[in-house]
Amino acid sequence: MNDNFVIAPVLIHLFSALLMLVFWRRTVTHRVISIAAAMVGLVISFVLFRNVFYGDIMTLTAASWKAPFGIVFVADTFSALLVLLTSVVALAVSIFSAVGVGRARMLYGYFPIFHFLIMGLNGAFLTGDIFNLYVWFEVIIIASFVLLTLGGRKAQLEGAVKYMALNILASTFFLTGIGILYGITGTLNMADLAQKIPLVANQSVVNLTAMFFLIGFGIKSAVFPLYFWLPSSYHTPPSAVAAVFGGLLTKVGLYAMFRVFTLVFTPDDFMKIVFLVIAVMTILTGALGALIKTNIRRLFSYLIVCHIGFIVGGLGLYTHLAILGAVFYLIHDIIIKTTLFLIAGLIRQMRGTMDMNRLGGLYGNYPKLSLVIALVLFSLAGIPPLSGFWPKIYLIEASFLVNNGWMIAGIIIGSFITLYVLAKLWASIFWKEASTDAIIQDSFAEMDASRKIFFVLPILLLAAVTLYLGFNAEMIINISDKIATEMMDTTPYEKAVLGE
Repeated sequence: MNDNFVIAPVLIHLFSALLMLVFWRRTVTHRVISIAAAMVGLVISFVLFRNVFYGDIMTLTAASWKAPFGIVFVADTFSALLVLLTSVVALAVSIFSAVGVGRARMLYGYFPIFHFLIMGLNGAFLTGDIFNLYVWFEVIIIASFVLLTLGGRKAQLEGAVKYMALNILASTFFLTGIGILYGITGTLNMADLAQKIPLVANQSVVNLTAMFFLIGFGIKSAVFPLYFWLPSSYHTPPSAVAAVFGGLLTKVGLYAMFRVFTLVFTPDDFMKIVFLVIAVMTILTGALGALIKTNIRRLFSYLIVCHIGFIVGGLGLYTHLAILGAVFYLIHDIIIKTTLFLIAGLIRQMRGTMDMNRLGGLYGNYPKLSLVIALVLFSLAGIPPLSGFWPKIYLIEASFLVNNGWMIAGIIIGSFITLYVLAKLWASIFWKEASTDAIIQDSFAEMDASRKIFFVLPILLLAAVTLYLGFNAEMIINISDKIATEMMDTTPYEKAVLGE
């Protein structure tokens, strides 16, 4: 396959966004273009992933300027997988948005901005240059800020201000680290950095630079103690926006963390301890925060924080088995968190609220749909043999092999609290009878069948993907194993980019 295909996942969303700008106020046209572009993007990303997984790392140098001097795009197994998962999420959210986002927001450019956001995410996953990673992060921040503020409600604006302030701080740390890195190595190509960083005489400066990147990526990933912006902002936008945020935005920070701290900075014993402390505290604070929440989306926001700790813990353990478990959990988490926020949006349509104290009786009204939702919740809790179970086993085994009891305890405590929180959520929303003073506004029941399909189909699609991840765990383990191998030995990546 021609290496120019590497850039195709970025271009499809760029061109679709520009095309929608031509048909600025035609919301029906926007919906059609968005869903069609998401479908094409999914096909493109699947072909890219298949070729990389069964073939070699693919690279594209812009304007024929060879690395490390020119801009380079790289598709290895890790980046191609995340582009594929992004495309799955984009398709599901695009379908949901066709009915889940109001016409007023569409008129202000919801769909073009949404595709600019997906473009930015794909660009961040595929870039091989650390400065261009920063540029793609800024594209993501601008697009996500616009999506957060569309509608102009007070809660949205407050959440957007917190989100933007913390992300600007993260970008400041990130850019400062880039400046120091360029000063001590003279390059920003990540493969070239991997070869030059060990040759730097003053490794204390290298360690300081690594801390700048850790803080910058830590804020974007919402790890302890830098996560407070996430629960304060993710509950404010429409559910379709919250779904893509919950599924992907923190994950691009985690991707950057894994990419930089396996390729550029290899963690020493001190950095491993830092990662593990951050991981355990992220798990505990996220889980405890979810315990006291009664708003569904706030509860889900804290569970995002909690489960990010599982993934960071894999990087802290820094063994092949731990990286394998972390990558598997990352795959599971992207799909499951997107599904949860779409479910929250569906519940709002059914009852007009997301307050668990004012909900109830949904199982009696929608038994089949409730069972699908139960399947998603079981997967999130890690009930075997669903997708949340297998990566935890690998992470616990990896922790046991290096005698790290704190990580084992964190995973077990976080898992039990997650199970308790989800059991409480199920009992409050589905099993108990609706309270007599609850305001039940079931606009979903009054919809015609064609509109209902657009609400339910994305949830069924993602639930099917979740089932596939669990029941075909061997395939996902093989993919995660190959990614872990590439992270622990970056020589093939460096050779593919630098042509050595």
